[in-house]
Amino acid sequence: MILNKDTANATAKSLLQIKAIKLSPNNPFTWASGWKSPIYCDNRITLSYPEIRDFLKETMAQTILEKYGKPDVIAGVATGAIAIGVLVAQELGVPFVYVRPEAKKHGRQNQVEGFLEKGSNVVVVEDLISTGKSSLHAVEALNKAEVFVKGMVAIFTYGFGISEENFKEAAVELTTLSSYQQLLEQALTDKYISENELDTLNSWRKDPSTWKQ
Repeated sequence: MILNKDTANATAKSLLQIKAIKLSPNNPFTWASGWKSPIYCDNRITLSYPEIRDFLKETMAQTILEKYGKPDVIAGVATGAIAIGVLVAQELGVPFVYVRPEAKKHGRQNQVEGFLEKGSNVVVVEDLISTGKSSLHAVEALNKAEVFVKGMVAIFTYGFGISEENFKEAAVELTTLSSYQQLLEQALTDKYISENELDTLNSWRKDPSTWKQ
């Protein structure tokens, strides 16, 4: 679920301005998965811009309060959402933990880092949703820690159908500040892309795994 159109547009505008999201329909990027993509998103860049960082922190914190009340703990998904998760937890005045992709092979062999009491109400903070698998893997780890995951709040989603199916199957409520569709609308309005490039960008999202320029 997208928070609301005004927030979605403001978020998209900010991400485009600082090049946290880059659109390159004529010279696609290659993702780690091997997919060719006309978009690349690195929300960690937002941390270098105090005004945008504060906007994201405050908006995510307010969203959490409105939807779930004050949680006992904020959990960030490593590594991209650790910093924004800490900021949101600080804004709310609650503890923070983060979830690794897998448990460490040494020491205490933790997958969840930080103090997490059983039975706690937890909201997960994520920076980016693609298929949702890594995000939901973090939720699984939290469930094993015997806490109550109330939902997840993320900065941006590509809006793939597979991610919607994955979150529905896992029964995890997802709220994002902005989405791929809002991003394209804002990019066209601000003249980052042309109408022809918009068509290319729309075609990619329909089937990103087989898309070719």
